[in-house]
Amino acid sequence: MPITRVQTDHFSIPLPVVLSDAMHGEMPSFELVTARIADEDGREGLGYTYVLGAGARAIHAVIEGDIAPVLVGRDADRIEATWKMLWWRLHYAGRGGLAMHALSAVDIALWDLVAQRTGLPLWRLLGGADPRVAAYAGGIDLQFTLDALLEQTDRNLANGFRAIKMKVGRDVLGEDVERVRAMRAHLGDDFPLMVDANMRWTVDAAIRAARAFRPFDLVWLEEPTIPEDFAGHARILAEGGVPVSAGENLHTLHDFQHMLAASGVSYIEPDVSNCGGITVWMKVAHMAEARNIPVTSHGVHDIHVHLLGAIPNASFLEVHGFGLERFIEHPLTVVDGHATAGNAPGHGIRFDWDGLEHHRA
Repeated sequence: MPITRVQTDHFSIPLPVVLSDAMHGEMPSFELVTARIADEDGREGLGYTYVLGAGARAIHAVIEGDIAPVLVGRDADRIEATWKMLWWRLHYAGRGGLAMHALSAVDIALWDLVAQRTGLPLWRLLGGADPRVAAYAGGIDLQFTLDALLEQTDRNLANGFRAIKMKVGRDVLGEDVERVRAMRAHLGDDFPLMVDANMRWTVDAAIRAARAFRPFDLVWLEEPTIPEDFAGHARILAEGGVPVSAGENLHTLHDFQHMLAASGVSYIEPDVSNCGGITVWMKVAHMAEARNIPVTSHGVHDIHVHLLGAIPNASFLEVHGFGLERFIEHPLTVVDGHATAGNAPGHGIRFDWDGLEHHRA
């Protein structure tokens, strides 16, 4: 079935509340880049990616100027062939980074399109393990006061979450420890609690932090150091005594292979919006399965619920508070700690394009 049209758009969307983490500082908005791909029967697949801060205009330009012209007329069903062609077309300008964000959005749209044609939801098309996925609330809250942090947690509990992640990485480790201590006391001993340092520390500093967090029975310490330090992650995991999660800033299949080979993580965390799309995400999940490593996700929860629902080694779905649900017809809901992938063909996401138009960049 030939591709007849590729459309890409760029929107700048204010966040409902200013968010904060250790490396990105305060975040008042995020940038959304969408890709819509149509076939000759009039079906349309939707993909998207996002950034916090700079780069969205370049991603949009790559899709519009370098990808769209070579997609029209290609067979929409030959996703592997299309992915390989685009990878080599773009590789000199970026084996990862902005080029991979662009390729990710296009790849997601292609998978959505082929799933619609088969009449299957993505989670069934990709493997069909279990559409019900454990979900956690991913707080982006490093600079929240302790009272605001606990109030946010209570709202998340009221909204059905049974697992919570908070940010760490303040200038003084003792402040992180006291905030984690307060959160553990607030949630109780057996409640799943994760912390996320957003690449804040050196390896030695991360080991000290992990050891300080040991008493709090964390599910994981996420992104303790820079993503490319595979040996460093292995040291943190071995010497820190706390499970480690990472991968949201790894942008190629080969990066994930190196991290897994180094035994650097307890949980691998690909992000479908920047790792190369569904094509790469599923390969990472299968590599992890072969090593008995569970998979979690980063952001883009409306798509990730399908991907985690497809695989047997799913762990937790991260649900972000970016406010994109304001522009989705049927946004994800969490009931008793779980989200469920829908049964509509494809991923089922339908944007309010009129609402988004007010935020066109």
